Amino acid sequence: MYLHLGQNIVVRTACVVGIFDIENTSMSRLTRSYLAQAEKSGRVVNVSSELPKSFIVCEEDRKITVYISQISPATLRKRTGFIAGLSHF
Repeated sequence: MYLHLGQNIVVRTACVVGIFDIENTSMSRLTRSYLAQAEKSGRVVNVSSELPKSFIVCEEDRKITVYISQISPATLRKRTGFIAGLSHF
């Protein structure tokens, strides 16, 4: 299955490590440091033309990429089908 992150960027849901609310998590010094290091390493892809609402960490072929998206974390989680899958357990 695939997840649309915005602006024609699509990733495989199997490679998604986490979906995070950028406003809430960026209050943490550790998160800010992680994002700054990812940016410095060239691993950040900004797919947001508006105010960013989330960041998505993906790992594919042992390579981490951080996507910055204008789509809310709740909407992205719904798109993954993860929440719907929980009701089957």
